[in-house]
Amino acid sequence: MTVTPTHFLSLVIPAYRQEKTIVKNVKYIKKVLDTIRYDYEIIVVVDGMIDETFEKLKKSKIPKVKILSYKENRGKSYAIRLGMHEAGGDYVMFMDSGMEIDPNGISMLLEHMEWYEADIIVGSKRHPASRVNYSLQRKILSLGYYIFVKLLFGVNVKDTQAGIKIFRKKVLEKILPRLVEKKFAGDLEILVVANKLGFKRVFEAPIKLDYTFTAITDAATLEAIWGIFADTIALYYRSNFLRYYDKKRRQATSAKIPSKRLNSK
Repeated sequence: MTVTPTHFLSLVIPAYRQEKTIVKNVKYIKKVLDTIRYDYEIIVVVDGMIDETFEKLKKSKIPKVKILSYKENRGKSYAIRLGMHEAGGDYVMFMDSGMEIDPNGISMLLEHMEWYEADIIVGSKRHPASRVNYSLQRKILSLGYYIFVKLLFGVNVKDTQAGIKIFRKKVLEKILPRLVEKKFAGDLEILVVANKLGFKRVFEAPIKLDYTFTAITDAATLEAIWGIFADTIALYYRSNFLRYYDKKRRQATSAKIPSKRLNSK
């Protein structure tokens, strides 16, 4: 008799200024997760107590949702790392809260994990089976950044920035203590460190993505573009000149990040 392996999924969702949509979005994501074949938890990390995102989510009392928060905004990558530290699953995924990426693609990434026996699965706009709707400006920026990253790091991933990825917990346990990026280049830093540590079973999966903006707005402002560029150069410097990620001393020595935690029943 063949025993089907089972897993527990931790889904980390960073949230920033989402007071108008966070409850609706998390409820929809939970509805999607209720259809997968694994048990799960949702960890929402509110990146700064600067609006009513935390309070509205707290009052909603959505089952299987844990809420983490801290006072000041510290960046998406910081929020994701905090959520990953708290994750209890042997599969750990993160996904942006803005719903540009269709949550129904979660099952696709999970199936890719199983099929490829992967260390990491990366949701990719550039996968041939992906269905994407975003402006020419964004397509040009995405292609330019892919070429830039390929030249600097040689990472064998065509889209490092799409906001959905899944990891084996044992892989994250090696990677997380080495991470320092707080804002723009956190996705790339994870992949660079994974490559440095010899995790080669990294594959891309298709996603459905819809950016309805016609202009470069929100996360793709000129300030954000500059931030991505600057943080990517800093990552290259740490990786290739300081050899920061090669140091074996980078073990789980980071202090516990102060947070406010709530379990919603």
